[in-house]
Order: sequence, then structure tokens, then C-alpha cells
Amino acid sequence: MTDLPPPDHEADDLLAAEYVLGVLDLPERAAAEARAKREPGFAARIADWEARLGGLNDGFDDAPAPDLLPRIEARLFPSPAPQPAPGWSPLRWLSGMAFGATLVLLALVTLGPPRLAPVALLATADNRLAYEVASVGDSLRVTRVAGVPAVEGQVHELWVIAPGAAPVSLGLLEDDPLIVTYPTPPAGWVLAVSVEPAGGSTTGQPTGPVILTAQVGT
Repeated sequence: MTDLPPPDHEADDLLAAEYVLGVLDLPERAAAEARAKREPGFAARIADWEARLGGLNDGFDDAPAPDLLPRIEARLFPSPAPQPAPGWSPLRWLSGMAFGATLVLLALVTLGPPRLAPVALLATADNRLAYEVASVGDSLRVTRVAGVPAVEGQVHELWVIAPGAAPVSLGLLEDDPLIVTYPTPPAGWVLAVSVEPAGGSTTGQPTGPVILTAQVGT
């Protein structure tokens, strides 16, 4: 009996887990990062795995990476015996490749994927509807943690409001988490959710009732 390939969603989940664990080779990792930027659903899978595995780092204090470069260079490039004349050498070329591969491996070990950092929680007084906003690298991830989406024909829209400025839309909140490339708002800025027609506000400003608000840093 021929084994059937896993469903697409299982393959995507496995790829996201391998990305977070840092076991992909460099081309695969670059492809996964590019896909996460253009596919919010895949980016959400990566963020979910980061949240699941983030606890593995608990209990370990941050420590600076040791300066291994001098020892690596000494091991890869010992002081050579005098040579008659410089020229192209296969051994020199292979040594250069080994050194480059070592530097790539060190980068993958010391630079892990970005971790989730809570920014704000937008919730009703009874917590029947709530959206959690977290920072992931240079992006914001907004996940509905309680309640249901807007009724048919309407949609929840997320806004960021700087002090003394007009609201700016960050995107529509539907079933999947919203991943938007946006820096963490400074303390004192406000995040808000309004109810808009399907497709979002057509005016660039909230047109329906604002049902949730939260001030960053409080």
C-alpha cells in the first residue's frame, strides 16, 4: 500500500515547527521566512509554535555568546609551513567553504526565531469578546481569545491611535490571527476595534461603533 502524503495543513504545521526549532537548512529557512511574510496563515502557525516552545527557555538566564571565532580560525587555519609560491589550491578553497559553513552554523545557533511579547488585551467588561495583541519581531499578531467574529455582513477592524492623531487601520479581524508588519506602539497609544461593513471601512476612519479599546502600556 502506498503511503499518502500528509494533508497540506499538516505539512505546513510541520514546516512551521521545524522553522521554530531551527532544523531547516539555510535555503529552506529563507523560503519559510518569505512565505510567512506573504501568507498570514502560515505566519500564524510559526507564531503558535513559538508560543508552544517558548517555555523551553524558561529557567535559563541570557548569556553572551562566547567569542569562538579566534579558536575556529586557529583550528581551520593553523600557521602554514612556508610555501614556494602562492597559487590556487583545492585545499584552500575547501577550507574557505568549511569556514563559511561554520559561521552560518554559529549564526543559526545564536540567532533564534523572534519571541512573542504581549502588547495589549482588548476585551469587553465581561470578557465575552477579547483580542490579544502581541509583538513578534517587527510585526504585530492579533488573536481572538474569546467570543466570536462579527455577524455576517460585518467585520471587526483594528485601529491604532497616536495621541492627538486620527485612527489608522491595521487590518480586519476574522477567524485567523491577524499578522501585520507594524512596530510595537509606544506606551500611551490606543488600540481599538470597531464594527464595519464586510470588507472594512471605506472612509479610512471608523464608521461603526467602537466596541473595544486598550491603551498600550497600561
